[in-house]
Amino acid sequence: MYFDRPVSPRVDALLADAASRYGEPAAEQSLLQAYFLEPEHLTVLVALYRYFYYRHRYGDALIVADRAIRLSAVHLGIPADWRALSKDDLGEAVVVSMTLTRFLLLALKGAGYLQMRLGDAAGALERFRKVVEMDTSDRLGMSELVALARAKVTEDRVKAAGDKVTCLRT
Repeated sequence: MYFDRPVSPRVDALLADAASRYGEPAAEQSLLQAYFLEPEHLTVLVALYRYFYYRHRYGDALIVADRAIRLSAVHLGIPADWRALSKDDLGEAVVVSMTLTRFLLLALKGAGYLQMRLGDAAGALERFRKVVEMDTSDRLGMSELVALARAKVTEDRVKAAGDKVTCLRT
């Protein structure tokens, strides 16, 4: 996938077990065991993220996505806080690994999508804007997501303003 370093044979077996038990509670146990054995391996984090995402456990998936973003940044030698990333940082990251840099940006996009699913359009828009700042040619297809997030933020503000007026009238 995106990562050159293989997992240990024990973790590989746990990931295979989780895949074979997809949808069963035992799958999560195998994934968590793999995580405890190799908490900083991106392959493990991706497997855990996918499990939570497909189980519609978006809050848990967001936690894992944020961990993957931080770890990717550390591996790339750039700021671990995505909010602090600059185009210069991204230029340095690409020299280290184009593949991992792309993964980081896709994870940031995915985390924003999760925030949308969780009802946090403003938080999603913040992440989306960071991706757009880094991906000026829109190779990652952010324009529609940004427009959707902006519309939802506006809708939320209008609703909040309406709620305030309603409260003042009563």
